[in-house]
Amino acid sequence: MADRILVVDDEKIIRESISFILKKEGFAVTEAANGKEAYNKLLTESYDLVITDLEMPEMKGIELLDHVMHINPQALVVIITAYGSLETAIAALRKGASDYILKPIEFDELLVKIHRLLDHKKLALENQYLRKELSRDYDFSKIVGKSPEMKKVFDIIQKVSQTDSTVLISGKSGTGKELVARAIHYTSRRTEKPFIAVNAGAIPETLIESELFGHKKGSFTGAVADKVGYFKASDGGTLLLDEISEMPLILQVKLPRAIEQREITPVGTSTPVSIDVRIIASTNRELHKEVEAGRFRQDLYYRLNVVEIHLPSLSERRADVPLLVEHFVDKYKKEMRKNIKGVNNEVMRLLMQHEWKGEIRELENIIERAVIFCSGDFITMNDLPEFLHNETEVTIQGEKTSLQAALSDFERQYILTVLRKYRFDKDQTAQELKISLPTLYRRIKDLVISQT
Repeated sequence: MADRILVVDDEKIIRESISFILKKEGFAVTEAANGKEAYNKLLTESYDLVITDLEMPEMKGIELLDHVMHINPQALVVIITAYGSLETAIAALRKGASDYILKPIEFDELLVKIHRLLDHKKLALENQYLRKELSRDYDFSKIVGKSPEMKKVFDIIQKVSQTDSTVLISGKSGTGKELVARAIHYTSRRTEKPFIAVNAGAIPETLIESELFGHKKGSFTGAVADKVGYFKASDGGTLLLDEISEMPLILQVKLPRAIEQREITPVGTSTPVSIDVRIIASTNRELHKEVEAGRFRQDLYYRLNVVEIHLPSLSERRADVPLLVEHFVDKYKKEMRKNIKGVNNEVMRLLMQHEWKGEIRELENIIERAVIFCSGDFITMNDLPEFLHNETEVTIQGEKTSLQAALSDFERQYILTVLRKYRFDKDQTAQELKISLPTLYRRIKDLVISQT
């Protein structure tokens, strides 16, 4: 659909010339002979861009600009002015006009400005849409889990996201630390600003200060231009310092000032630069032990650990495995356009029993692979990697146990998950499990399932 442009000028020859040029470019053009006529059109039609002269009878361009800003704030406004009225044009820019062009009009220059403004507007709208989509994708409610351990995590995320406090996220690799960091950002007041994640252990020690704080041209060999570091690039938003325990001690000295004073000093300058950044750090190590061992600075640890969120491992939240399996099956069947209903009971039992050393990331990889190979309604053992077939003995919560005990543990957790899903409504739970109500009551009693 062509962009809609309103051309407003009391001089007919100028108005018609501009319209002619714009129509040749493929724009949908409407004309108005003065500001009042343009105002009436704005009340009934929506325009992407308004081109208006400043000096017109009945209503001047500066007054029309005010009306445009009120009626359609997303519309762009280009002011046409004579050299002698340049101060008025500058005043119009301060009031919200997008650009101005001097008389006599250079039509090539006008077209360049119009295309640039409309392209910029489209990009801004796309970015706004993408940010909304990201916000939806990373809302904390999208993090899968209903276990008591995860409910505690959700509660902390919800509370801390409404603040600017520094957060430390701990947990084993693969438990979803970056997902939680993004959830905090995208449910905070900073959601429209950048979220930048930096792996502190992946940057060479010789470059990490420059990467984080930026540098001035010529400050060291290879610094051929000024560089904006990650701190400044995430200004107004959130900076995730992933695997913070891997950061060299020499740089740990400089981080507390950036966190506490909200200012950084780029390499090659002595002038501090103010920043407004929310810091989130993550680690798969126990930082207090790293402090005791002398590998991590105590002052930095205390500044990072204002609020700590510990992500439980899958062995600590086995009740969430069926939910995670369902989530990943749904995700990948949509991506691969397959009509898969889920996993069969044998597969679910095995996934419940497996010792997930790679945590959620390992589970997701296995489900993705299974969806690739699945050719029926349900994922079966044949769709799983060979090493899972060979598990004759399982590990439940860190201890070796018999198959019968493992199956009982799975049954207990699965029934409890469905009970919670239906808020402990026994009739609905029995229907979901496809068992009779008396059988459900008997299994609840035999498996000692809590009903709260």
